Amino acid sequence: MEKKSEIHYTNRSGWLRAAVLGVNDGILSTTSIAIGVAAASGTRSPIILATLAGLVAGALAMAAGEYVSVSSQADTESADLKREKKGLETTPEMELKELAKHYQDRGLDSDLAMKVALQLTEHNALEAHAKDELGINEIKRPKPLQAALASVLSFIVGGLLPFSVSLIQNHCRQL
Repeated sequence: MEKKSEIHYTNRSGWLRAAVLGVNDGILSTTSIAIGVAAASGTRSPIILATLAGLVAGALAMAAGEYVSVSSQADTESADLKREKKGLETTPEMELKELAKHYQDRGLDSDLAMKVALQLTEHNALEAHAKDELGINEIKRPKPLQAALASVLSFIVGGLLPFSVSLIQNHCRQL
């Protein structure tokens, strides 16, 4: 009988974090704008317009901020990988010992740690160092566009709640 592969949620953590923050910020920011304008205005039209403007501006700001933030993280990881690659080219013995030391720190005896480091280095040295020394792997690689899209869409979803309330309240007042 074939074993089904496990489902892991770690690969969703980047966009899920952005989505949760986006919904939360969409609700709070747009509601705050609606309340602020409602307190300062005697009519309902400015509330709807300000809430819509806040929704659009907030969604764009969240997307841009998330994109820049995640891009910075990706740039940092790329720089670390370049440094590691250079180290593997210029001082491979030192890098091998460093990798073996990581395995020792995780509980392997020194002989086994060196065997593991050698075998993984022969297979793909940069990947071994990226995963075990730097903590970088393909699943958790930063994805700026994905994070920005999750952020903008979730902000809009969150912001639609207070915007809808302002529309409904305006409609009810007209009846």
